[in-house]
Amino acid sequence: QVQLVESGGGLVQAGGSLRLSCVASGRTISSYHMGWFRQAPGKEREFVAAISWSGQSTYYLDSVKGRFTISRDNAKNTVSLQMSSLKPEDTADYYCAARFGSSWYDYWGQGTRVTVSS
Repeated sequence: QVQLVESGGGLVQAGGSLRLSCVASGRTISSYHMGWFRQAPGKEREFVAAISWSGQSTYYLDSVKGRFTISRDNAKNTVSLQMSSLKPEDTADYYCAARFGSSWYDYWGQGTRVTVSS
């Protein structure tokens, strides 16, 4: 089992930055692909970014490319999402998730709320 805990959310003005962190426990995530998802009020959860187990490959939602950066530190069992040039439409609950191999994401955190004011 992998437990994931997100932190770093908050209220920020448009154009500002936030850094989300996800700390894993229970087992090392060095073999897991990691992702960030978000769910805005009244909307379905959507993919935001992902990083391969090695950190060599990253993937992003088109609307966040160039503004968000996903990274990982396997030695610290953490994954981060640096968010810059935030927009009101980035307002959502952000979730960290882990998957192994070709499976879908098996483990999810409880989420951290990001609110971007205009």
